[in-house]
Amino acid sequence: MSPLPRTTDVLIVGAGPVGLTLAASLAARGVDVLVVDKAAEAASTSRAAVIHARTLEVLDSIHVSDELVRRGVIVPRFTVRDRDRALLTIDFDRLPTRCPYTLMLPQDITEDVLTGRLAELGGRVHRPYELARLEQDGDGVTATMVGGETVRASYVVGADGMHSAVREQIGIGFAGDTYAQSFVVADVHLDWDFDDGEVMLYFAPAGLLVVAPLPGGRHRIVATADVAPEHPDRDRIQALLDARGPQKRPALVRDVVWSSRFRVHHRLADRYREGRVFLAGDAAHVHSPAGGQGMNTGIQDAVALAAPLAAVLRDAADERILDGYEAQRRPVAADVVALTDRMTRMATVHHSSVRRIRNATLRVLDRIPAVRRKLALNLSELAIDRRHAHADDLVKLVKASPDEPVRDDATPVAAP
Repeated sequence: MSPLPRTTDVLIVGAGPVGLTLAASLAARGVDVLVVDKAAEAASTSRAAVIHARTLEVLDSIHVSDELVRRGVIVPRFTVRDRDRALLTIDFDRLPTRCPYTLMLPQDITEDVLTGRLAELGGRVHRPYELARLEQDGDGVTATMVGGETVRASYVVGADGMHSAVREQIGIGFAGDTYAQSFVVADVHLDWDFDDGEVMLYFAPAGLLVVAPLPGGRHRIVATADVAPEHPDRDRIQALLDARGPQKRPALVRDVVWSSRFRVHHRLADRYREGRVFLAGDAAHVHSPAGGQGMNTGIQDAVALAAPLAAVLRDAADERILDGYEAQRRPVAADVVALTDRMTRMATVHHSSVRRIRNATLRVLDRIPAVRRKLALNLSELAIDRRHAHADDLVKLVKASPDEPVRDDATPVAAP
């Protein structure tokens, strides 16, 4: 345990991908930043494994995208299937981006890349420090750790996950609900006679199943389950594949590298800011893993928040630009929560007649190029994010017109 500095410009609570991205983004802009995490060591499991095109675009600002791509698996296609039949195919290779694909990369590797970049910028993560109390006034925030250590910061950001201590300290509500099913997630080695350039989402009467490639010859399995052990074994994962996956060319699970079971919530924070304290990532929004949107939305939160914070701290910009963070990012999270909820409910319908209608509808949509393109834009988060103004544009708006209030309905400026 390294001693904590007594003061900092920005204290970030949580050293997952969101906290690390925010820290690197602020450090790159010359802001003094302190990151604390209650875990003694960085996590070593894969967890979130999907990085979408829009996320790779925004991570270009801290020069990590190329390294992430180098270490991941490029997947240019997403398909929805009912056993051996493809119902809907979504291609990413013609998206308006320099990253026309989904990147599959375990979260621990993503965090390793981000931690390395933060170190290059002179930062580090201080462990294990758990937040106990926040007290703020007009000039800053005093954070007290469980061990009694205190840090005085100009601003604090809670990037500490669904059970955020920061959110609880500032009394922000977290409205939503919990899905009835549990989700099983596992990284396995498969005997698998399919193209690894594709993420496959299987619809089945018993629930959904996702099969996606990972680096090192592994595959990620995600499935709904009414009842599952905490760490599903090979037989349980094999049973899920047999019941929901391909039949003509069945997959064989050779071994399980890692597995877990979790409950999924769909929740959205009532607001993203209380005075000098902000929320980002899972502390502000959680949703179904369908479409792999969670970590991506959080990383984009971090990059969006870094710009106005740095402008206020380094350039003495008007503090009103900080209000633009919630105006920009909360609607994005609301869109993502709604999208992933629709995908999950559509995938888990039980009534046979409803399933037949769903499948027939998807087959019709598959024949409409404009629909497939729109779905690709939404899944990649290019459409969702670009419907809202960007943080750098909000900074420019206030600098150009310091006497005019920032409007929530300011015209969005397209991303580069």
